[in-house]
Amino acid sequence: MRKLRLERDGVGTGSGVFANTVLIVVICMERNLHESMYLFLCSLFVNDLYGTTGLFPALMTHLVSDDHTVSTGYCYLQIFCMYTYGTIEFSNLAAMSYDRYLAICYPLQYNNIMTLNRVCILICVIWLYSFAKSIKTLTLTIRLGLCVNVIDKVYCDNYLVVKLACSTSDTTVNKIYGLCGIVLSVPVPLITIVLSYIKILTICLNSSIETRQKAFSTCSPHLASLLNFSFGCFLTLLQSRFDSPMRNVPTVLHTFLSVYYLMCQPLLNPIVNGVRMAKIRHACKNILPVGLYPKT
Repeated sequence: MRKLRLERDGVGTGSGVFANTVLIVVICMERNLHESMYLFLCSLFVNDLYGTTGLFPALMTHLVSDDHTVSTGYCYLQIFCMYTYGTIEFSNLAAMSYDRYLAICYPLQYNNIMTLNRVCILICVIWLYSFAKSIKTLTLTIRLGLCVNVIDKVYCDNYLVVKLACSTSDTTVNKIYGLCGIVLSVPVPLITIVLSYIKILTICLNSSIETRQKAFSTCSPHLASLLNFSFGCFLTLLQSRFDSPMRNVPTVLHTFLSVYYLMCQPLLNPIVNGVRMAKIRHACKNILPVGLYPKT
């Protein structure tokens, strides 16, 4: 289908896969972690694990081979994984911000509102919506006839594949649906997050110092994850849609920025949302063999 210009590998991704896997197992096995916050985190870890599988198997294969091509089918599969991963990540972060808003602003009603059944239903809706949206995106792309087979990126990007179409008139529907998809996948979750944190900030300003510190310790990991992922999405969008700003970027840096979207988030989430939480560390010590659980 295409030729990949691969320059650097995904160093450190193995540790990210291991850490996410361990935390998923710990949350599933430890009944004390079957609470809304940890279930959302488990969904986040599963998505990070899922997202890396869309890029790194082919990337590792290209490292030991001079052949930087992939089949048409795998290219489309990679697009599906990338877009599903991004939609789930943003939607999951939005759900987590709403969960923190309820916990801080309505602590007495929180357990009645965020029941385990409702949390599980919300997580299922997020995943099903993301898969349905990505299937539609992929369906519109597959119908196009492509006249070029080279993409200047280390993985398949839907926008870049659409640009390879023989006729620009055939891509009108793709562009309209893509624009609508971006609005639903990015601004809508971001609005939810911003409104949730405005409410949280309003409550904290009228509360004691102890309450502010507790709210900050609860929300700071989520904000760190959100900012990191938003930065990665911005870099991906910049590389895919705007060629001019990236022309003078060195090749090595250009390649690193290409994989930042999928490499850094799975590495950061287990640290800021996992091993830093005392309850998860304690559960790791109870479940994992001695010497295997994350150190403080």
